[in-house]
Amino acid sequence: MNHETIIKNVCAKVFSLPESAISLNRRLMGGMSNYTYVIDVDGTLYTFRIPGKNAEQFVDREVEAYHLSLIEPLNLNNETIYTDTENGYKIAKYIKGQPLHERNPLEYLEAAAKVLHTIHDSAITSKYNYAPFNRLEKYEKLVKAYDHEHSERYYTYKNKLLSQDTFLSQFPKTLTHGDAQISNFVVTENALKLMDWEFTGMNDPFYDIACFGNNDFDHALALLPVYLGHEPSDDEHNRLHLWRIFQCLQWHNVALYKEFIGLSKDLSVDFKKVAGMYLDKAEKLIANLK
Repeated sequence: MNHETIIKNVCAKVFSLPESAISLNRRLMGGMSNYTYVIDVDGTLYTFRIPGKNAEQFVDREVEAYHLSLIEPLNLNNETIYTDTENGYKIAKYIKGQPLHERNPLEYLEAAAKVLHTIHDSAITSKYNYAPFNRLEKYEKLVKAYDHEHSERYYTYKNKLLSQDTFLSQFPKTLTHGDAQISNFVVTENALKLMDWEFTGMNDPFYDIACFGNNDFDHALALLPVYLGHEPSDDEHNRLHLWRIFQCLQWHNVALYKEFIGLSKDLSVDFKKVAGMYLDKAEKLIANLK
């Protein structure tokens, strides 16, 4: 069943309208895991998400639905209208704006810091822990299922990270977005919004700051002093770098998995090359630890 058919079938039931009242406007670009479309439902715009191939390996839709409800009071996300936890379909109100990756993120550091503080200082607690290192092992097992042995580089960097576990585990956990990269921020007329709460959970708040540097780590380095309100100490510098190293290892596994299940061909993205790029980034980050 093609995406247009899925969208019309689901929306007709959700909104109790004929399929003729529903049309696709355009696909939103920026993510490589999901297909998100702007749709017109009887004259009102919404977004409709269709998860990518095997996305359920990385996202628990019951957990996502729980968090979408939990973060509603923060007023940071577009309003969710419908979720299908079995298929991962999600309908939400459309917010007019521009993704931050299409702008200069350095011009929005104050706004981004405010958004992250809204989450981290909210006192909202989740019953789910992001559990980074457990998650990393889960992702490694997915890759190993395809009879692939990680490179020596991967384990060298992972062991370096694990040697800092005591340091990282000392910091209090707060609610975190979990994927606060610039493509998930939307610049609207009135405020900066944050979308895609698929990886939300209790975690070190520095994790979100590190995510902000997914495209360019200099963005995270620029955000950190703004978020803190002071120049980072060596420990704060290292804390940020270590979480970014973790993220590079995490997304290295995800990229390899996408390569093994054929998404490089399906999406015309060389995920094997992407996986190697993440190891290159991890190597540079380790070299910059103080």
